[in-house]
Amino acid sequence: MLETGITQSELSRISGVRQPSISQFLSGRGHLSDDMLDRLLSCMGYRLEIVRRPVKQELGRSSESSWRLHRRLSIHLKPRTLSEWRPIMLRNLRRLGESTRGQPHLRNLDRWQRLIQDGDLSSLRRVMTGLDTDSVQMREVSPMGGLLPQEERAEILRRAS
Repeated sequence: MLETGITQSELSRISGVRQPSISQFLSGRGHLSDDMLDRLLSCMGYRLEIVRRPVKQELGRSSESSWRLHRRLSIHLKPRTLSEWRPIMLRNLRRLGESTRGQPHLRNLDRWQRLIQDGDLSSLRRVMTGLDTDSVQMREVSPMGGLLPQEERAEILRRAS
């Protein structure tokens, strides 16, 4: 905006994006979608270029161990194993529900319940292997305890330390 000499009000009128949204984005308090940012930039003679590259996600020790264990479990996750595991996972969910308080944990227990009952293997795998905040928080109240054979669990934890 400095290079083009355009004000927030002018950019708003040209782009159709509300001025308060532009102000919040510029101050770091708001978020614009890539499409909206591209629209704003094109009004100033620029375009948005997104570069994709892998970035190593740094997790805390506990979160990384949980991710590694769940990632291994996801290898075993198939329709047949889900059917075998379902009673154990539902029992674990009931036990977790008795001792869990607060959000987002209670909401995540409900989400686990739906994913398990619906047999949604794709979403289960995403939660089990995801590195986003939502997946990490879901794994904090995971019903997957006791499903991984002890020797596999020990091997993963040994490699993680």
